[in-house]
Amino acid sequence: MARIAGVNIPTNKRVVIALQYIHGIGSKFATDITTNVGIPAERRVNELTDAEVIQIREAIDRDYTVEGDLRRGVAMNIKRLMDLGNYRGLRHRKGLPVRGQRTHTNARTRKGPAKPIAGKKK
Repeated sequence: MARIAGVNIPTNKRVVIALQYIHGIGSKFATDITTNVGIPAERRVNELTDAEVIQIREAIDRDYTVEGDLRRGVAMNIKRLMDLGNYRGLRHRKGLPVRGQRTHTNARTRKGPAKPIAGKKK
């Protein structure tokens, strides 16, 4: 099992798919990494040599922000918005949708499960 950027990537999948298990690497970055390192698209993780795994690891460390650093950066950006007290920061603080979605109905993911209102019986 290959370990890249602190993540155990699955061994029986293609390299392009397995790299997407790392937070911060999607399909485009995964294909960019494999072409830069020179690994064919149909190669599987268990067929990689140790040198190729090291090349992938170095390419990710050198060119991309992934996993803990990325999560920390996003959290710091949200904290900065909340400290400024602007509209987006207030929405984050209240746990409501930030990007202009309606909240009269829907928005259950951000607001949590619906709370029943007392005294609404027939």
